[in-house]
Amino acid sequence: MRYMLMHKLDDSNPALWQPNPEFIARFGQYMEEVSKAGVLLAAEGLLPSSAGAAIITRKDGATTVVDGPFAEAKEVIGGFGILQVRDQAEAVEWATRFAALFDHDIEIEVRKVSEYE
Repeated sequence: MRYMLMHKLDDSNPALWQPNPEFIARFGQYMEEVSKAGVLLAAEGLLPSSAGAAIITRKDGATTVVDGPFAEAKEVIGGFGILQVRDQAEAVEWATRFAALFDHDIEIEVRKVSEYE
């Protein structure tokens, strides 16, 4: 089963978007572990919405586009990973280990990827 892990960051706090060397080292070790475990399919960090982003909304037949930065949105997705694991419990275990890398509050959403037969 594939699961997507998405972590959220405060879009208005520039310090959160520039990790310190200690975090980079911890993150590197985590990425090595998840890679060696053979469960990592993809992982990417995202830039803040001020670096280039848009929200496209379609409602009642009309489409609107709002370019970033998104002042009204406090938290945005800061990065994601896609894991191939046995079950949700294993995905949550990897997400919990990832959350432990941070020195600040963090929220990580774990979602099962739709698998069509």
